[in-house]
Amino acid sequence: MPPYDCMLLFKPNVKKEALISLVARIGKHVCKRNGVVTEVKSFGTVQLGYGVKKRDGRFYQGQMMQVSMMATPEINKELHYLNKEDKLLRWLLVKQRDTKFGLEFMSDEGGLEPSKFSQINKLDDEDDDENEDDEEYEVNEEETK
Repeated sequence: MPPYDCMLLFKPNVKKEALISLVARIGKHVCKRNGVVTEVKSFGTVQLGYGVKKRDGRFYQGQMMQVSMMATPEINKELHYLNKEDKLLRWLLVKQRDTKFGLEFMSDEGGLEPSKFSQINKLDDEDDDENEDDEEYEVNEEETK
């Protein structure tokens, strides 16, 4: 089953209990279809770049939540009942591509050996050229006088 992220943008005046009940309904729906909800994140109230027009007005703020799940590919069609939810401004389902989990991740990274971390730190130390930048600015100041 591929991993998905479902982004939910609620109206700003929706109560926390209503948010939780809708997310729980989504989770139950996914579980009934042999899926698994892996994570739920709340981003709180966010300012929108433009007003989202709904029947009860135009909204410039919203409460954003993310539901991460592993589900069958038919989940996109099955979640279309969210279009009728009056608490939601927008929702979006995104399929994660080329995501590696567990042992696949460990084998591609070489087992995350400590020696690789020390090489990364050495490369970062070589980029320390703050003193050279200061000398360039001093020369430029003298040339302008």
